[in-house]
Amino acid sequence: MAGVLFSIIAGMAMSVQGVMNTRLSEKIGLFESNAFVQGSAFLLSLVAVLIMGRNGYDALWQTDRVYLFGGVLGLVITVTVMLGIKDLSPTISISIILISQLLVAALIDALGLFGCEKVPFRWNKYAGVGLMLVGLMLFKLKK
Repeated sequence: MAGVLFSIIAGMAMSVQGVMNTRLSEKIGLFESNAFVQGSAFLLSLVAVLIMGRNGYDALWQTDRVYLFGGVLGLVITVTVMLGIKDLSPTISISIILISQLLVAALIDALGLFGCEKVPFRWNKYAGVGLMLVGLMLFKLKK
């Protein structure tokens, strides 16, 4: 149950953060706002490590090197969310982001990438993605 709650909080936070970051970028610039957002997240992460950290960074270089690119993806995510929301609307942009996330997550599961257990992508999952796409089209319909 905790995983469901955390996922709901993450989804809510991502949607609100995307809009906040976009509005900030309209005032100070795209890359300036990204630097502020990533920088404040970095500082808060350091505080969290000092308070709740447990293992330190000794094993960092023994980790598969591909996992070290998560920070790079953080930059890509923040910038592209801001650009998507700016060019579309929050609802349309976040809907496309969710569908994209679902498809990539399903691919990761289906292929067992990054050490994940393989989970087959069956007809019901295709139907779910199809329903999301239909929902997105309904959102896009103008009166």
